[in-house]
Amino acid sequence: MKEPIHQDELNRILLKPRFKLRYSDPKQEIIEQFRINLAQETCPFPSKIVDHHIVIDVPEGTEHFWSPQLHVEVEEEGEATVVKGILGPKPKIWTLFIFFHFAVAVTFFVFFVIFYSRWSLGHDYTLSMTMCILMPVLWVALYFAGQLGKKFGYDQMQDLHRFLTDTLKDKKPA
Repeated sequence: MKEPIHQDELNRILLKPRFKLRYSDPKQEIIEQFRINLAQETCPFPSKIVDHHIVIDVPEGTEHFWSPQLHVEVEEEGEATVVKGILGPKPKIWTLFIFFHFAVAVTFFVFFVIFYSRWSLGHDYTLSMTMCILMPVLWVALYFAGQLGKKFGYDQMQDLHRFLTDTLKDKKPA
């Protein structure tokens, strides 16, 4: 993760880097350029184009658990066409991570209530206090696991980003 995507320092730490580009070309022309580039025999990226949403995956032979996905949305905003994108884990991986974060948060609050109840009643609260300390540690470990996954998929992120910039290189910025 030597360089952030689109030179945004915040994207260096985000698990799902985002970007927003403005062009003066019509929306359909930009979508058609993606269609043309993705249909070429030299293009290794499997993709789906539905309306103004374009989802681009890494090549199947190089795919692993941490492989990223590029989701591009092409919209019209006044006279300009806006290309918004998110580079991040596939939705099933992202959902799994969100589930784990939610489970850790719920577990923390449950054990905090148990800890407070047992502490106020004067009973032994060692287990609940231990769990209250362990859950934030686990939450931080999940964050670093996500960062590690982003690092494993960084080269693939760069490939997807390079494909995006190559596709849009002839378009006129707004």
